[in-house]
Amino acid sequence: MTEPAYVAVDWGTSSFRLWLIGRDGGVIAERRSGEGMTTAARTGFADVLASHLAAIAAPAGLPVLICGMAGAKQGWVEAGYLDTPAALADIPAAAVRIPGLEADIRILPGLAQRDAAAPDVMRGEETQLLGAAGALGDGDHLVCMPGTHSKWVRLSVGKVAGFSTFMTGELFEAIARNTILSHAIAEAGAISGESVAFKSAVTRMIDKPALATSQLFSVRAGSLISGLSPDDAKARLSGTLIGLEIAGALSSVAAGTPVALVVSGGLGALYRAALSAAGLSPTVIDADTAVRNGLAAGAKALWSF
Repeated sequence: MTEPAYVAVDWGTSSFRLWLIGRDGGVIAERRSGEGMTTAARTGFADVLASHLAAIAAPAGLPVLICGMAGAKQGWVEAGYLDTPAALADIPAAAVRIPGLEADIRILPGLAQRDAAAPDVMRGEETQLLGAAGALGDGDHLVCMPGTHSKWVRLSVGKVAGFSTFMTGELFEAIARNTILSHAIAEAGAISGESVAFKSAVTRMIDKPALATSQLFSVRAGSLISGLSPDDAKARLSGTLIGLEIAGALSSVAAGTPVALVVSGGLGALYRAALSAAGLSPTVIDADTAVRNGLAAGAKALWSF
C-alpha cells in the first residue's frame, strides 16, 4: 500500500468529508458524516477531526488541509477571504494554520467580491475551482456550481475575475412551501429535466427574464384553469427559477463564452437539461473530484507532495 502523505477535508455547513491521500495521489481511505460546521461548533472541531483520523488509523502528525465552512467566522478558525480578482494559484498560500497544535492543520480561505453594487462571498467553491481549472485550460470560462446558493464564476486566464451567487435552491423551497403555489405542487414527485414543462419554463426565462414573477403565478393559474398537473407545476416552478438564474449569469459575459458545470448528484441532470434548453453544451466536471483535486493542488503547493 502506498505511504500516506496528507489528509484532505471538505467541511461544509452540514456535511463532513475526509480523504486519506497517499504519496501517489490515490485515495487510501475515506470518511463521510453529517458532522458539519453546525455540529462541530458544539462538539468541537478538533474532536470531530480526531475521531475520523482514528477511524482510518491515520499516522500521527500527517498534515491536514481543510476547505469549506470550518474556515468561516463561526467555524474552527476564521480563514478570511481573498479579494477578487484573484489568481487561483494564490489560494493555497493564504491558508490559515490552526494554532496550538503539533500537527500542521490548515484551512483554505474563501473568495470575496468587494463591489458595493454586487458584494458576494464564497467558501468551499474556490477549492472546486482550483481543482476544475486543469480540465478547462486557458482563456475565459463561465463556471456554474449549482446548489442551495448556486455560484457562477467568471474565470479569465487562471484568475477569478468575478462571480455571482443565485439563491435558486432556497427560493424554490420558500416558494414551494410558503406561497399560494404550494397548493399546485402539493402531490408532485421528483422533477425531471426531460419534462416539457421544465424546459419550456427555462427557455421562457432565457428569452424574457423580466416576466419571472408573472411566470411564477402562471403555475397557480395553470393548475386552476388549464389542467396543469402537480408534476408539471413543480417542473415549471423549478424551470422558471433555474432559467432566471441562467439568464442572469449569461448577462455578465460575452456571447459564446464556454460554460463549465461543476456538480454531483441529482442536480447535475437538472442543470444539464436546463443548459441544453438554453442552447449551451457545458463541460461537465464532477464536484467531488474537483474538490479533491483542489485540495491536492493546495497540498502540493504547501508541502511539495
